[in-house]
Amino acid sequence: MRMAHFHTKTKKGRPYLYVREIARINGKPKVVSQTYIGSPEKVRELVKGGDPAIRSIRVDEFGALWLAMRADEEIDLANIVDEIIPSDPRETGPSVGEYFLYAILNRMIEPKSKRELPDWYRNTAIQEIRPVNVSELSSQRFGAKWDRVSPEDLEKIAKRFFNKVWEKEEANGDCLLFDTTNHYTYMSSKTPSELARRGKNKAGKHHLRQIGTALLVGRTNRLPLFYREYPGNLHDSNIFNALIGEMLEIASMVSQNKQRLTIIFDKGMNSDPNFEFLDDSPLLHFITTYSPYFASDFASLPLSQFAPLDIKKNRLLEEEGKSDERLMAYRTSGEFWGKKRAVIVTHNPGNARKQEYVFSGKLEEIRKNLLEMRMKFNEGAPHWKNKDNIQERYFSLCGRLHMASDYFSLEFSSSAGIPTMGFRKNVYRTETRKKQFGRNIIITDNLDWKTEEIFQASLDRNQIEEKFRQANDHSHVSILPIRHWTDDKIRCHLFCCVVALTYMRRLELRLEEAGIKTSASSMMEKMKSLHSVLAVNKTGQPIRRLETPSKTHQKTLSAFGWEVSKNGVLQKTT
Repeated sequence: MRMAHFHTKTKKGRPYLYVREIARINGKPKVVSQTYIGSPEKVRELVKGGDPAIRSIRVDEFGALWLAMRADEEIDLANIVDEIIPSDPRETGPSVGEYFLYAILNRMIEPKSKRELPDWYRNTAIQEIRPVNVSELSSQRFGAKWDRVSPEDLEKIAKRFFNKVWEKEEANGDCLLFDTTNHYTYMSSKTPSELARRGKNKAGKHHLRQIGTALLVGRTNRLPLFYREYPGNLHDSNIFNALIGEMLEIASMVSQNKQRLTIIFDKGMNSDPNFEFLDDSPLLHFITTYSPYFASDFASLPLSQFAPLDIKKNRLLEEEGKSDERLMAYRTSGEFWGKKRAVIVTHNPGNARKQEYVFSGKLEEIRKNLLEMRMKFNEGAPHWKNKDNIQERYFSLCGRLHMASDYFSLEFSSSAGIPTMGFRKNVYRTETRKKQFGRNIIITDNLDWKTEEIFQASLDRNQIEEKFRQANDHSHVSILPIRHWTDDKIRCHLFCCVVALTYMRRLELRLEEAGIKTSASSMMEKMKSLHSVLAVNKTGQPIRRLETPSKTHQKTLSAFGWEVSKNGVLQKTT
């Protein structure tokens, strides 16, 4: 809590007034804010209150920071960190755990670089919520504190953190979602790093070094349970194989049904060693997708063999008279990875139309380019006389359009000693491809599950992709840009982002319980408009109070058991 009082400074024999605010930091009183007012004449105007706007001396953001702290109040991350990395007796300022916490709170609200963090906190009501000497939150101090955190320490911290989160949520971990992504960096090639490596970047920035991140999320509550950073040149299937044992150990701790765990992942994780491990683990089951390219017989099945899925979306489409838009499925079985598995082939009419439209457009672009190539070759134009060069140009065109090169065949011949070029469309290949539009293949060893259950579980994997999109949101969490240049600090940064992501989801769960259906990001933006105001009351004394909350503010405060009194004081509801 901040206490405010007037303070007079004399400059060149003339008095000037300031309002100083004092808060206890580490048990000691400290000036945390000093706001210049002006001459005594200005104070008299404040007391008179001729202009209501002049009574406010300072306005700080309060609501979003207060909301972010609600996600931590049962977890106490700073204490978790400090138990593993205790403060050195010679250290001053915030503890290592508090440095993590202040970084996480910022990432939940308005991600800034460590260099910008002190200025950002100066414009918030942090001294009312969790007092700190903001000048201590410099990038140099963050670096010094995070230097003390080893990879082994961070693993212990993360494990305790997730255990505590899931204890508080009493969640069901019987069905889990797993996925990976990568984050590019601008790290120089000469900078030593085991994490930042070049690989196939999902943002298309293949020329940059990247860092991989794996995430395990609960299906029912969408709360992260486990994460791991890894070198950016590792393939998804390899990292899955490296982590599956550790994930199984962690998942079994939160499972309500100790006899069965299902992990849902995508086709990038498919490999023989991974399924050998899964098959050898009686507790573990899986649901994965499979590339239609490698199962063209399934993907090309006639639509007459498909039936509508009995799901909510289809029922709504039928009520709206859009039966032709319903999602369809065909269930069968097949041998994959050495064992009999259930196979679900799905068909989405909307996706099929979109894919055919794009495909037809690309085919037409290739055809027009081939017509131009043929004309130049047949006319003997300069640089267009070598058929091998023509083939290379064709392959390059297909690569640029992300199209296979066997949809057309190029033919070179000679008539009366004059070389000619022609091309032919592969009708069988193109028609076979069109039959696969809108198709998806799901494979599982949950043979006793209903088709709809398998489909919905696979569809829910999009939730983890949503988490990765949220983690890259520049407004909240924001893994990118990565402004750190050592592996240890990159690990600390990624941990902060994953914790921020977890806390955002915890807030959504609390809001949902109170009947407020909105994203944490959206609510953060709305809560930014609830301010703490330093003002002068009618008696001329400086006071701190909150602005009158809006209806949205009131509902959010009430969801956590708080309200703002008529005097602008935040208090627990009775």
